[in-house]
Amino acid sequence: MRTGEPLPTVGEVLASLATGLWRWDTATGEVSVDAEAARLLGLPTEPATLTEAQVRSRLHPVDWNEITGVVQLAVAEDTLAEVRIRIMDARGRVVRVVRSRSKPSFDPQRRAYELIGTLQEVTEPLPGTPAGRRAVTGDWRRSREAFLLDAGRALAEARSTAEVLRVAAGLSMPGFSPDGLAVFGAEGDRLTIIGHHGQQSGDEGPFAAMALATDYPAAEVVRTGRAVYLSSPEEYRLRYPVTWPLAQRFNRRSWAFLPLTVAGRTMGAWMAAFTYPVAFTPDERSVLTTVARMLAQALSRAGTAESERELTDGLQRSMLPLLGPGIPGMSIAARYVPTGGGLQVGGDWYDVIPLPGGKFALVIGDVQGHDVRAASLMGQLRIALRAYAAEGHRPDAVLSRASRFFYGITHADEGPDGAAGTDPRFATCLYIEVDPATGTVETSRAGHLDPAVRMPDGTVLVRSTAGGLPLGIDPDCDYPTSRLALEPGEALLLCTDGLVETGGHDLDSGWHRIRKIMESHEGDMETLADALVQAVHGPSSHHTTGPLADRREDDIALLLLCRDGEVCGCGTPAAARPPVRRTMLTVAQTEPECVSVGRRHLRALLHDWPCPDQVDSAELLVSEMLTNVLVHTDSDALLVAEIVGDPGARMMRVEVGDAGDDLPHKRRPGELASSGRGLVLIELLADSWGVAPRGEGKSIWFELREPSAAEPASPQDARAADPEGAVADMDPADAF
Repeated sequence: MRTGEPLPTVGEVLASLATGLWRWDTATGEVSVDAEAARLLGLPTEPATLTEAQVRSRLHPVDWNEITGVVQLAVAEDTLAEVRIRIMDARGRVVRVVRSRSKPSFDPQRRAYELIGTLQEVTEPLPGTPAGRRAVTGDWRRSREAFLLDAGRALAEARSTAEVLRVAAGLSMPGFSPDGLAVFGAEGDRLTIIGHHGQQSGDEGPFAAMALATDYPAAEVVRTGRAVYLSSPEEYRLRYPVTWPLAQRFNRRSWAFLPLTVAGRTMGAWMAAFTYPVAFTPDERSVLTTVARMLAQALSRAGTAESERELTDGLQRSMLPLLGPGIPGMSIAARYVPTGGGLQVGGDWYDVIPLPGGKFALVIGDVQGHDVRAASLMGQLRIALRAYAAEGHRPDAVLSRASRFFYGITHADEGPDGAAGTDPRFATCLYIEVDPATGTVETSRAGHLDPAVRMPDGTVLVRSTAGGLPLGIDPDCDYPTSRLALEPGEALLLCTDGLVETGGHDLDSGWHRIRKIMESHEGDMETLADALVQAVHGPSSHHTTGPLADRREDDIALLLLCRDGEVCGCGTPAAARPPVRRTMLTVAQTEPECVSVGRRHLRALLHDWPCPDQVDSAELLVSEMLTNVLVHTDSDALLVAEIVGDPGARMMRVEVGDAGDDLPHKRRPGELASSGRGLVLIELLADSWGVAPRGEGKSIWFELREPSAAEPASPQDARAADPEGAVADMDPADAF
């Protein structure tokens, strides 16, 4: 070029460099290209104004979607937008790869982007080379999309800050994985460290409580809300000479500091450090920015959830009692787990109330609902129950007064026509009065679950008790009492329905799960309480879901009470437990329906008996014996069933007593007789039986011996094997 000649135009210079010029206005949807840009797009070599659809038809579909993300990232960071684009022909084949570089701007009034940039053909780098690692390819994009999906799902499932940090530490980004991570927060004018990975414990010391005004990348990111990318140690040293010595000792080669922004507020910064050089291409920046946004959202959710849990858990636990000093002759353990929905404030509670004369009361209950009102009503009801118990009332009177009180506070806004208020509630409750000296337990139940007893040998029985309606439904409801005897070594379980039904279980499958845990556990009361909660909420619970999989979780409250004894199932290995189990039940004349309860008790006692026929026979005989007492006497029936001996050589003995003086006699009823077959059945089905007079009344008993593999299981089988009559009939008079 001679001196004095005019300089070539920008277009001429770009054309000589085989570089095209283009302009895109998203408001009008038009793209203007010069002749070189048109050639690179596979169009006639002449300037043209194209629609977005025309341009899009020349680009690879994945690359078109990539352009949108890169443009938004460049506007947010006030940088150039650079992206590799594959140009397609009419048959869908890639004809060339071009690099687009542009400076985008955003007009907030028009809500549109305007871009002016260049196009230049580039050579696709070979895989495995440094350039190939940084190249934007279809495989890289697919890998990135899969990574972002997995990262987003994992971060969305994290429920605590610790879980979020653990997920972040395990992220392996496509094509480049950071060696060190750190999450910074801000408190006042100071930088805080929420967590870090890839550094030794204590390495965070110089960075903790650093002033935001410090010349440090994370502090700058928190101040400005803009990301900082440092591709080399030299760049770090030049931009941040004051804090470079602090970072130098970690031997990293590249760093990315990104803002953690939620709802327009920068809550902290995320550092990703690499042991190798990273160019931080627009695609790599896009991945880092997306992860930073997801990380900020996850940390915000986790922080809010932890604050709510801390508040509601503290509120709930402030309403629960401390167990206080131990009870002589008794061991006690309790757990409360708030797992309901909403604010996780529920109405479940338990209480231990000292009573006059060395006795004490155990209370467990559940107020309807999972909200602040449920917790408030629970607190009032708990105080009322303690007051009524302290006045010396029996269990039935305590619940009757509590029901009247609860009805009053939940129906205070009742209408003039007697209609219920806007938010009536009810509560279930189980009140138990215990005498530690004798092991006597008196219960009164208001719509709550029955207690369960674990015997010294590990057998678990659900004790059926009399009860009434839940509290607050009928202010005049009566609550009958039941009496149990807690033998030395036996443990009593009281719980709310959350322990039974959480995980999609109904009462049957839920009790089966609890029974398996209690029968196999060999620790003390504290470890048993932990095991019960773990079975519901621990990893093993995911393998024991019940038939109602859509049932939501519920709060859990449980109390465990064990009467100390020489033979105790608490902390005793299963092999060393005593070979005896026993159950007792009183069937009153006014409660004939309890005959079915007796059958259930016996069947539960025989849950591991190897011969089903003998179990059926024992159940039939118990039903017959209890019914005979209710029909032929005026007294109540007392059922006592026990199993003694080691497995394989056990003996079952069942005894039913009453206060009547008349001894039963074997009859020979005719075919049409409606009675008189009781002793005949006993003689046919039992191995031995008899009638024993008592000081007041009598008892009738029978025994069944556990069969071995080589002998028949029942007397009738023995008779079939011995037709000569070696098994003789037994007369009642010879049974003593």
